[in-house]
Amino acid sequence: MSKTKKRIAVFPGSFDPFTVGHEALVKRTIHLFDEIIIALGTNSNKQYMFSEAQRKKWIEHVFKNTPGVSVQRFSGLTIDFCKKNNAQYIIRGVRTSTDFEFEKAIAQMNRSLSNIETIFIMPLPEHSAINSTIIRDIVRNNGDASMFVPKGIRFK
Repeated sequence: MSKTKKRIAVFPGSFDPFTVGHEALVKRTIHLFDEIIIALGTNSNKQYMFSEAQRKKWIEHVFKNTPGVSVQRFSGLTIDFCKKNNAQYIIRGVRTSTDFEFEKAIAQMNRSLSNIETIFIMPLPEHSAINSTIIRDIVRNNGDASMFVPKGIRFK
């Protein structure tokens, strides 16, 4: 009798900061996989507002009681990270048609380079306008962004 292969998905991003939209996406897809690795990526072209250590700590706090969800740092190609972790899927949220076109091109390239499938998930309507760039701008200007991030993420 053969052992069923564990279904592992990677949800990559910079998560600067992690939002309620990100949280909802993980919670909505966890039942599809045995494990979801939230992959905290590094992009040398980006200027981050929050340290990598802080972002990782926040995400770990959000999912501390959620079996099957882990957080790992990575750099380089997402598909290389997937291969290293035996992940067969990449999860991506798409809010707009622009997001879709961008993500579709990446998904097609990833698929040509590997057997890794990309799963696109639409946000809940109430999360479709939320993005990390806007949240950073609110925080930078001393606004209250608490309604856009999971409980436990505080900026002050």
